[in-house]
Amino acid sequence: MPDQGTTRTILRRAAAGCAALLPLALACACGPTSNGASAAASPSIHAGATASATAQSAPGRAALGSVAATTAGAPGTAAPGITVATTALPAAGAPSAATPSTPAPGPVTPGTPASGTAAPAAPTRHAPAPGTPAPAATTGPAAATAAPDAPGSSIVYRTASGGKTVALTFDDGPGPATGAILDLLKQYHAKATFCEIGPQAAANPKTVQRILDEGHRLCDHTVNHPQPMHTLPREQQVYEIDAAKAMILKSGGPDAKVAWFRAPGGDFSAQNRQIAVQDGLRPLGWTVDTRDWAKPGVPEIVATAQRELHPGGIILMHDGGGDRSQTVAALAQLLPWLVQQGYTFDFPDC
Repeated sequence: MPDQGTTRTILRRAAAGCAALLPLALACACGPTSNGASAAASPSIHAGATASATAQSAPGRAALGSVAATTAGAPGTAAPGITVATTALPAAGAPSAATPSTPAPGPVTPGTPASGTAAPAAPTRHAPAPGTPAPAATTGPAAATAAPDAPGSSIVYRTASGGKTVALTFDDGPGPATGAILDLLKQYHAKATFCEIGPQAAANPKTVQRILDEGHRLCDHTVNHPQPMHTLPREQQVYEIDAAKAMILKSGGPDAKVAWFRAPGGDFSAQNRQIAVQDGLRPLGWTVDTRDWAKPGVPEIVATAQRELHPGGIILMHDGGGDRSQTVAALAQLLPWLVQQGYTFDFPDC
């Protein structure tokens, strides 16, 4: 049996051991001590969990953001040793901090709407970028500077009357074939529009006057027949149109009029159409290209015209620019066919 001193020693050591275990038991059951010091924790408890609990119990409960904690058997939590994301409760009225699983928004690309916001309306095509001059209009400025009765700048592709009518047009003259063409037109009581080269008109004033006397009309087809016309400087294009018109009018006499402008090769542009409108001329296109200028043969010229013509159409042929004997022969076949088909002859729309 141990002596009394030994018994006292054993009891003192047991009491000391109990005293050492009591704070640890209290910390596990009740949390931090009243003075804010934490009890010694076991290796399975993350120090951040204690810090989070302390912060949440402090006055105001300021939000601390997200804390990774390891729980030890608490209901609804992961098993011990597994790190999970937890978020401190925000203070009253304070916005919630983003959870670690939600990445913070990165920089927003200019022009890209933020998430959850409506995308801005796309600019209309007609609105130029800031600082970019607006493109030149083809109607407004021209209408402002042209004569009050100036025609529009849109290209004409139909006869004035519509219906089962046809407009015959002849380019690049007057030339050696113009007289024979006028004879055929007179025979069938047909009217036509002659798109004349300025110097050609100046060299053949009597032919120009005959064209007008027999009820036909005139069209400006430039001075030099430049192709492509739109590549010329504006000043040169103005000269091509203005000077040709002046030459044609001088050859035609005091009552002569020029109503249209036809760009060589149909090379119309916003610029040369505007110049034409400022000169009181309507851009004139065509719907049937007989390709007589290529001299494909009389049957081909006639077949092309018959195949491509529709009521209200405009036929393109040539009375100048070279040997036009095929054109004259084709016209001699085309005119009676047009009459048989019930077509009447008209001028292009103005």
